[in-house]
Amino acid sequence: MATYPPVVPRGGKVGVEGGISRPVRNRRSELAIWWREIDRTLLFLILTLMAIGTAAVAASSPASARRLSTAAVRLDDLYFFTMHIRWQFVGLIAMIGASMLPKELARRAGIVLGLAMLIALMLVPVVGTSVNGAKRWLNLGMSLQPSEFLKPAFAICMAWILSWRVRDPNLPVVAVSTGLMGLIAMLLMAQPDFGSAVLFIGVWFVLVMMSGISIKLIGLAGGGVMAVVALAYMFYDNARHRIDAFLGGGTAFDQVDLAQRTLLSGGWTGSGLWLGTRKLGLPEAHTDYIFSVIGEEFGLLACLVIVILYLALVARVLVRLLDEEDLFTTLAAAGLIAQIGGQAFINILVNLQLFPSKGMTLPLISYGGSSTIALCLGAGFLLAITRRNPFIRRERFSLASVGIKL
Repeated sequence: MATYPPVVPRGGKVGVEGGISRPVRNRRSELAIWWREIDRTLLFLILTLMAIGTAAVAASSPASARRLSTAAVRLDDLYFFTMHIRWQFVGLIAMIGASMLPKELARRAGIVLGLAMLIALMLVPVVGTSVNGAKRWLNLGMSLQPSEFLKPAFAICMAWILSWRVRDPNLPVVAVSTGLMGLIAMLLMAQPDFGSAVLFIGVWFVLVMMSGISIKLIGLAGGGVMAVVALAYMFYDNARHRIDAFLGGGTAFDQVDLAQRTLLSGGWTGSGLWLGTRKLGLPEAHTDYIFSVIGEEFGLLACLVIVILYLALVARVLVRLLDEEDLFTTLAAAGLIAQIGGQAFINILVNLQLFPSKGMTLPLISYGGSSTIALCLGAGFLLAITRRNPFIRRERFSLASVGIKL
């Protein structure tokens, strides 16, 4: 096996430890290593979506602030915009911090976070607080929605469980992952939060398909997902009401219909910032239906750019994984991007009246406290897991080109 001299970042020093030369790292050199190894294209796409989110929340804030104001408490038109800036700042710190973790530490952090949020999710029905008829939050001095933080941790935990088969192909990894998935789905539907349950099941199904199991098991898993949806429609009121409203009209359908009309009212170029009027009638204009506000004020071309950015985000991660040999890395990155991409396109399809209302935000764009921080944390985990040393990769490519295998 080939050996390499220590890679020393610009401005770094080499020390001797145990007779072996090792780089002496300081904060500046650690930042240099992080910047060299990070996928800067992926980081740029994430920051671009967050910047669009800042403008979109500024556009939607007056509609939501006026709708939620009361005679006793009147919210400033830019209330949600100023709050969103604060949440984005916290989210950026979480994202950069997570992205600087070595891959092994990122895996451990995801597993610990997943265990903690699973326990918190179990506590929600007991001590949680209700908002709009749904009990999804814990009051810990600030409102915490455990399901949001469980999303990035879930992808990492599932990747870890399914990667056990590398050590022992006989381990029942599919059964273990299915049992965990079933427990989470039941806890989510008890809130009720059928939309998040669908997203978790979708991420699980993607990871199971990518884990290398047999076609027979994939077919059984797919059949199981369809059976769960059918059972949910028959016995789960929240799912049945949403699907019936989507197919046959009702309050939820009226909201989605209004969202679609708002989306199309701006034409290709939009009415202009703060000049839209249809958004004033939208419920949750700053969260669930922010895509429609973007359509009204910035135009369908802006909506098209957002769709392209999400597609580019997914494609960039998949391209990054093409030559990845580690199963955990492949599954974890695929699960994280499936969660972000899946949530984005569910939200967009709801706004286009092509999917039942799910009460789901547009990732990295919609207003949110728990959701913004959790999504930024998930993006940080994704950046950490896809980090690569370009010097080692370059050496491997050079040696492989002359027929030398490492």
